[in-house]
Amino acid sequence: QVQLVESGGGVVQAGGSLRLSCAASGRTSKMGWFRQAQGKKREFVAAFNWSGGTTHYSDSVKGRFTISADNAPNTVYLQMNSLLPEDTAVYFCAGMPIRLPSGRLQLEWDYWGQGTQVTVSS
Repeated sequence: QVQLVESGGGVVQAGGSLRLSCAASGRTSKMGWFRQAQGKKREFVAAFNWSGGTTHYSDSVKGRFTISADNAPNTVYLQMNSLLPEDTAVYFCAGMPIRLPSGRLQLEWDYWGQGTQVTVSS
């Protein structure tokens, strides 16, 4: 199974920027970022599809965040600009396998990193 390790979190004032990185130990079909604020459910932030390099963003971060990836090493990034206090959360890197696992009907976010804390102060 693929291991994912996030880095780049920290404390920043509102309006500032941070760039998160996620290093993968193997190949994935898709990589993405999720976040979970204190007391809230984990939510989708952005995704990158290796096939074609297409991207997708949640409405809350469109125009402010940018997801990108490098093939060597297998790394995905999340550039976060114009940060807001509501962006404060633990950010998780996630990945989908290339092959459909036995018994599955579709690919899912099977690989997860440990998370990195992002705190935006007002």
